Amino acid sequence: MENYGVYAARLASKVDGLAPGHRACIGCGEALAVRLACKAMGENVIIANATGCMEIISSQLPTTSWDVPWIHTLFENTAAVASGVESGLKSMAKKGIKPSKGTKVVAMAGDGGTSDIGLQALSGALERGHDLLYICFDNEAYMNTGIQRSSSTPMGASTTTSPAGKQSIGQKTWKKNMPAIAAAHDIPYVATASPSYPFDMMKKIKKGLEVEGPAYVHVLSVCPTGWRSATDLSVRLGRLAVQTGVFPLYEVENGKYKLNIDPSPLRPLQDYLKLQGRFRHLSEGTIKQIQERVVSEYEKLKQKCACS
Repeated sequence: MENYGVYAARLASKVDGLAPGHRACIGCGEALAVRLACKAMGENVIIANATGCMEIISSQLPTTSWDVPWIHTLFENTAAVASGVESGLKSMAKKGIKPSKGTKVVAMAGDGGTSDIGLQALSGALERGHDLLYICFDNEAYMNTGIQRSSSTPMGASTTTSPAGKQSIGQKTWKKNMPAIAAAHDIPYVATASPSYPFDMMKKIKKGLEVEGPAYVHVLSVCPTGWRSATDLSVRLGRLAVQTGVFPLYEVENGKYKLNIDPSPLRPLQDYLKLQGRFRHLSEGTIKQIQERVVSEYEKLKQKCACS
């Protein structure tokens, strides 16, 4: 495990692009993640933000929590809007209208606005090679509209549109692997991150901004409201997700995989599930099935890292 204290003085900034006083739920892991991302990005940035939790809690008129240029977009076109901003900055430079030197373009969206509704625009932006950073804040459901399942909802989780009951275990499909989809576009940089490992996350955001071309960072964002977890457990749950192998922290730089933290041997999956009400209905058999899948996927990832 890396010595994160070494990075503290270099990466942690006193500048907050997301100011306090917003309307996020108590214990919101996504608000913490956005704040850390903004610290890493600095002030010379333009953000395109999809409809979702962060837009709702931060921008209700007549107030805003954003201290950087910020654009609210729709679910489906965040990457397209960010692409337009990036193209506009290039056009200005060609015409001699000099934008701020080194201005970076960032797109932000949740899992619904990334892996579902916004996937087409995202794929297009990555394929065209726009110089931007796309950050997915993944709380594993459509939380701000009522905890509906998304393709990022994990197997067995109970949501309002995949409820657990006598005839259902809840979500019946495996979580979509968005980092792998992004990496399949052969872009310069892809990474997973968690605010529970803050300096690792900020380092990856900085890397994503510094590469030439598109970069994608997928951030696990604990949601006490939708996960039915205690509000003081968000950081702990984020760490357990990594320690159990549910959400490994890794990077793909120019096609080469690198595992940032290897908690082998993995902690039992039950350590993670038992703290969340959305999994309380699962039988021992289903938990065993999910555990086997987690271990299998983790071993595949380690093999990719070993071969890179």
